[in-house]
Amino acid sequence: MAERAAPLAEAVKPVRPGHAGGHYRPLSAGGVAAIADNAFEILERVGFADATPHCIETCAAAGALLGGDGRLRMPRSLVERTLEQARRNLVLHGQDPRHDLDLSGARVHFSTAGAAVMVADTENNLYRDSLAQDLYDMARIADTCEHIHMFQRTCVPRDIPDNYEMDINTLYCSVMGTSKHVGSSWTLPGHVEKSFAMLHQIAGGEDQWRARPFVSQSNCFVVPPMKFATDALECLRVAVQGGMPVLLLSAGQAGATAPAYLAGAVSQAWAECLGGLVYVNAIRPGAPAILGAWPFVSDLRTGAMSGGSPEQGLLSAACAQLGIHFDLPFGTACGMSDAKLPDFQAGAERAATVLSAALSGANIIYESAGMYASLLGTCPESLLLDNDVLGAVGRMTRGVEVNSGTLSFAEIEQICASGEGHYLGSGSTLEVMQSEYIYPDFGDRDSPTVWEEQGKPVMLRQAVKRTREILAGHAPRHVSGEIDIRIRSEFPILLSRKAMGR
Repeated sequence: MAERAAPLAEAVKPVRPGHAGGHYRPLSAGGVAAIADNAFEILERVGFADATPHCIETCAAAGALLGGDGRLRMPRSLVERTLEQARRNLVLHGQDPRHDLDLSGARVHFSTAGAAVMVADTENNLYRDSLAQDLYDMARIADTCEHIHMFQRTCVPRDIPDNYEMDINTLYCSVMGTSKHVGSSWTLPGHVEKSFAMLHQIAGGEDQWRARPFVSQSNCFVVPPMKFATDALECLRVAVQGGMPVLLLSAGQAGATAPAYLAGAVSQAWAECLGGLVYVNAIRPGAPAILGAWPFVSDLRTGAMSGGSPEQGLLSAACAQLGIHFDLPFGTACGMSDAKLPDFQAGAERAATVLSAALSGANIIYESAGMYASLLGTCPESLLLDNDVLGAVGRMTRGVEVNSGTLSFAEIEQICASGEGHYLGSGSTLEVMQSEYIYPDFGDRDSPTVWEEQGKPVMLRQAVKRTREILAGHAPRHVSGEIDIRIRSEFPILLSRKAMGR
């Protein structure tokens, strides 16, 4: 028992980052082709409004056309040339190489995200403004969660009203809280430029940063439908020129800023993302980019967003099929719940939507942990509970290996012939109990009798207790104190070293 309680070697674990999805296909082959053709036509005939001068000049040089109506159109031939030169087999680096993520093919990974403006306080059953301390703490918690593979900022530090200081502190809290790959965003291009100075220091220099960029930019470069966001487009330009991977994020809301028909919503999302890809590759051919088709869902009775709806899972899975079709690094958003706190609704919505996206082969599933109230709230304790959910989803994504050994014929024959009648003590049962099966950290599998004997434990209370333990004892040191002091001398860092356990 002591031997089996020890940490597992990586090769033995039943679930590891990057299991291949692609088994679930809500679209037929003909449906995929029709949506791809529709996206090409949208780019060629509709095009984008509000392109920046740099975007117009760069894309026009590559073959885009600026119409008399001011819309920038991208012929199919241009988009197809872009697809030929676009980066594939992308690796997102962690500060610690153990956390590198291979985004080739249909390999699946789970990430946080969300930019919530409130924290769901489970102990007091209320919502409050999110703070910089919350962001750092959630990065620390995610750093301990095996099945959360990267950390994209979960909340906005509302105690920092200045946009520059907010961007800098968002980046700082994230990269200091975890050695996994980090995703962040910026409001103005000048803020991105200044952030590179911090990243170069942590990396050990600009060359080291460019060799292993451990932060990606989440960039809402488009305001659906088919309109560029000028400040975000400039942030995108600076990121690409600085060697930072970019998430090209289209977040239309079906029935509001995207068509209500799901096929139309997928078509528009992919057209918008491919347009961003054209710009990225016009700046720097082969620059690292993740296609982020994130069509969200409206509850058409009220117009409110419904992140936990079954249609959210369908949309994300369909978009992932297009990602496999184009053979591009792809990320989508699933797992955010409409519930306000960790409860039955939250668990059901998170499991159903994340599973559909994982089985469809999305390379990164953002917002897969900790997000509530359709992204308005985030919950630190939920990261631990959701880690169980993501582990189960990862196990289902891995599937069933079939070979002469796993078919177990010899063992079946021996057990039946001997009259033993069960496999509880067989060598193979003991051998694969940890490599074939995954066990939850918080899920309760005890009998009612044992549950009573243990004082009727409540899962959420256990997560609250474990959260306190992590925050009291887990103070990452992957960035040295010397570098931290140097960063603090150059940037307006809000968190004190004491608040970070340093």
